[in-house]
Amino acid sequence: MRPLEEMPAEVRRNIAVVLTDIDDTLTDRGRLPAKAYSALERLKLAGFIVAPITGRPAGWCDLIARQWPVDGVVGENGAFYFRHDDRKRQLSRYFAKNVRERARDATRLDAIRRAVIAEVPGTAVAADQNYREADLAIDFCEDVPPLPRSEVLKIVAIFERFGATAKISSIHVNGWFGGYDKLSTTRRFLSDCFCIDIDRDRSCILFAGDSPNDSPMFGFFPNSVGVANVLDFKEDLPAAPAYVAKGRNADGFVALADILIAARR
Repeated sequence: MRPLEEMPAEVRRNIAVVLTDIDDTLTDRGRLPAKAYSALERLKLAGFIVAPITGRPAGWCDLIARQWPVDGVVGENGAFYFRHDDRKRQLSRYFAKNVRERARDATRLDAIRRAVIAEVPGTAVAADQNYREADLAIDFCEDVPPLPRSEVLKIVAIFERFGATAKISSIHVNGWFGGYDKLSTTRRFLSDCFCIDIDRDRSCILFAGDSPNDSPMFGFFPNSVGVANVLDFKEDLPAAPAYVAKGRNADGFVALADILIAARR
């Protein structure tokens, strides 16, 4: 992982798409500061395609797609993408699984919920669970006292015992049934909405994130960037970002936006 400042000028100039995690990448201690929201808006006004790629729920992502200065959003770690067409005043939704499949998965996820609560004291179902369509989010530090890493790994093991995929974010363990992830649905989103082939065009796409559930994106995109707090998870990263910003959380993302906009000018 090289310092963000070492990203070559020609690489910066070539970036056309900026994808970003939300929690602890755009946010700071759970809040979205004005400087991070402004950075998204400045990127979009500068001509970049901008999209959050997040583990947050469908209910949140509906609002993000409609009201944030972005071109769409991938949510629940790849369960769907939403895109709002401002000219048509229409929200389009794509789900990796259909309604019937998601209903079957919900029953299986409820069994996992019961097992986690029984076996890992101190954890809780995430407060945003009621707004989710496809996954189960277990809180290990957002609204509960932080659990040690060993307990977080126990949660992951329970998901895997039931045959589910589990990913660790900076605040939750998210689990689901299915082969999708942030990368696979980003692939579909950019192809459907912008005719971008991420295999062919990956050098013009940048992803910013902070935690292990961002590893599929870090590993695929050669110009991935971690905000400084990604180093907190270096032992748990299957793939690391190519570059790391000096600033943590929103400060790191704002610095990234600044150098990309400056390069485009």
